[in-house]
Parts: sequence; structure tokens; C-alpha cells
Amino acid sequence: MQYVTRRSLLSAAAATALALMGGLASAQEKPTFALIQINQQALFFTQMNEGAQKAADAAGANLVIFNANNDPAAQNNAIETYMQQKVNGLIVVAIDTNGIMPAVNAAAAAGIPVVAIDAVLPADGPQKAQIGVDNEGAGRMIGEYFLKVMKDSMGGKAKLGIVGALNSTIQNIRQKGFEDVVKADSNVTIAGVVDGRNVQDNALAAAENLITANPDLTAIYATGEPALLGAVAAIESQGKQGQVKLVGWDLTASAIKGIDGGYVVGVIQQDPSGMGAAGVNALMKLYGGGTVEKKISVPVTIVTKDNVEPYRAVFK
Repeated sequence: MQYVTRRSLLSAAAATALALMGGLASAQEKPTFALIQINQQALFFTQMNEGAQKAADAAGANLVIFNANNDPAAQNNAIETYMQQKVNGLIVVAIDTNGIMPAVNAAAAAGIPVVAIDAVLPADGPQKAQIGVDNEGAGRMIGEYFLKVMKDSMGGKAKLGIVGALNSTIQNIRQKGFEDVVKADSNVTIAGVVDGRNVQDNALAAAENLITANPDLTAIYATGEPALLGAVAAIESQGKQGQVKLVGWDLTASAIKGIDGGYVVGVIQQDPSGMGAAGVNALMKLYGGGTVEKKISVPVTIVTKDNVEPYRAVFK
């Protein structure tokens, strides 16, 4: 028979208590995630931040948000900094989807999971999930919608200009999807592409130049929120509300005003808050030892005069 002393019982109990306390401490530790954002000016990105923050609060996680202010190098440097700080996960909204990959690869090699939102990182990268919309598909969708508007209310033809952001991979993809559709219609003449560089003031100047250089312009496609805001302002400043129809991406109060005015005819509306929340939720699953889908899709809606009402309260 094996005899157990009182001291050994106490030691075992103490060890068990310490193990339980250690487990409790681990359970109570909050993971820290970093969101590498493009800028804090566009409403789209601030809504994404809000969705991510709410999800982090609900999950009991810490969230830090870095504003790259449209600088790709700043995004890379931020990832390196957060690696040194040993964050538990990274959410990346990339400006330069190829240029950011060395930093993303380094983070993954260090055991820090990365999920990408909106801008699509190369498919062979180590990111655990890609969250967002099918930007090329949505570009085609708004292109097909534009052709319908052209046939129904623009006399069946259009001279079209594009306000893009040539420094944005994702907006170039949106531009391609749209152009693939409209260029196939011989009734559409492409006046040219101007570069707003994803900054509202730049987009305004570019759109004004586009309109001035093409006095017979009848339509504009804007590939993102700053481009759409700039195009709306340019149409108004040039007094072209009765001549130029505008389609684009990402609803704002001024876009709704344009819808009411009849010259903004369709806007692709994403769910940026839902994207931010999905990014945090994916990292929480990974932090808990789970897995996530490689591609997490978020649907889009084309907002027109027929379905704009529910969005008014959001964009007051």
C-alpha cells in the first residue's frame, strides 16, 4: 500500500490551485489585434473601423488602429512595429497589394495571423482569410446597370469619363470590371480616365478637368468614395446636373443629394462595418485555435432612387 503524507497532499493541492489560477489568468488575458488602415478621411474606412471596434469590444479583445494616411510604406512599417510588439493578429486594408506582401509574409512567419479586408492580396500569400466583395464582379454589375440607364433614359448612347485612383489596386480592378462591360457596347464612347489618387480634392480637380476637356460628356464612373465625392462636386460646380449622369462606389450624404437631384443614378454600396467586424471575428476564431474560410464574401447593393430611403438615416 502506498502511503501519502499530509505534506504531499498539501503540495498537490497547491500545485492544482496554481495550475487553475494560471489557466484563469490565461483565459482572462485579452488578445490584441492591429488594424492597418488606409486613411481616416473616407467614411468607408471610418465605418470599417467602427465595425471592427464594436466586434472587438464584444469579444473582449484589444484593437489598435493605424492610419497610414494613404502611404504604402507607412503600412509596411506599421506591420513591422506591431510584429515587434507581438500582437495576436493583423487586419490589413492594403494600399499596395503587392508591395505589402514582404511585411505580411514576415508577420505570418513570426506566427502572427493576417486577414485582409477589401483590397485583395495575392492568392498565394499566407493570409488566413480575404474579406470583402468581388470588386471586378461588382464593377461589371454597375457597368451592366449603367448600360440599362443609358438605353432607358440617355437616348441609347453615352460619352463616358472615368474618375479612378490609379494608385489603388482595388479601384483598378473595379475600373476593369466596369470597362469590360461598357467597352463592349459600341454606343459608349470612352472620353478618358483621370486619376483622383483616392483623395477627394484630387478627384474634384481631376473630374473638373475631365468635364472641361469634354463639354459633350454625358456620364462619369467613379471607382471609390473620394472619386465619387469629387465627381459630385465637379458636376455641381460646372452646372452639369442636367447633362452628366454619375455612377460609382460608396454612398455618402452628397451622393444621396445627387440621387435626389437625378444626376447620381446608381451607387455600389458595400458593408464596411460588416467587413471590419468580420476581420476581428476571424482573428478571434484563429486566436481560439479554430479555422476560418479562406474567402469571406460580403454582398453589395446598387443604391438608386428606388431603394435609397433606408440609407438616409445612416448618411445624415
